[in-house]
Amino acid sequence: MLSLLTAAPSALEDMSISNHPADIPLLGSHALDEESAFLPEDLLTAVRKLRGIPEREVPPICILEFDGDLTDSMAASGELLPFKSWACFHTAMFAGTLDGIAWGMVPRTIGGPYTVLVAEQLWAAGAKLIVGLSSAGRVSPELPLPSLVVATGAIRDEGTSLHYLPPSPLVLCPSEVTKALPGELASTGWHVESGIVWTTDAPYRETLSQLQHWSARGVLAVEMQAASLFAFGVARDADVALVAVVSNAVDHTGDSFDTGTPSDGRRIAHAIVRAGQRYLRSL
Repeated sequence: MLSLLTAAPSALEDMSISNHPADIPLLGSHALDEESAFLPEDLLTAVRKLRGIPEREVPPICILEFDGDLTDSMAASGELLPFKSWACFHTAMFAGTLDGIAWGMVPRTIGGPYTVLVAEQLWAAGAKLIVGLSSAGRVSPELPLPSLVVATGAIRDEGTSLHYLPPSPLVLCPSEVTKALPGELASTGWHVESGIVWTTDAPYRETLSQLQHWSARGVLAVEMQAASLFAFGVARDADVALVAVVSNAVDHTGDSFDTGTPSDGRRIAHAIVRAGQRYLRSL
């Protein structure tokens, strides 16, 4: 089947569409200064009306968990309970308390578009800090496996960020919670580093030449959320951050995808929440 832009020239002419960059959305200019036609508040209102959900703010600290296994484990143990006031068609939220402060977790937020879809709704529903907890692959050969990376910035090899910010190679994390995260995460016993990650939309299209290119430029890991989440944060003036669990590498000869035990995951989540609590108290 022919794609639109490889179709016969006459078909493109009939639709007044060309191969000019302006007609290829990711290469063209997004109307970044225009108001959005559809707002997250619109969806929240619709869900509350259709499902009879009362309006209630979400917990101040929310974690977007890429894999979902940690949420499942903590829900099974009873530490996290369903947050029934979460007005979302697409996801469930689970919530608990740590040191007397409520926090929430939304599982299986995979990829930039989905992460930002949920982050938009969380921010509109009253979240004060949103932290992605992402799985990642190693880029820097100096990084031990497994380890944790606090992303201070992200290479924008994805599409979502272009709807929020003008094109650029890199977007920095907009929240200073990155200063509190490494110390709290170190208490888990895991190796922790802070630095730049590479965000991709296509994990099965990573190439050796790309990995070598970004490694030579000091990039630590590759994942699927950070650049999108950070661009949303910059554009919406939202406090967002990302912690990557680096568990695999193409040059690694040992076991891959070792993300630790459920107890490891619980300690990592608690460290993120404690860092968030410290940061929010400092504002």
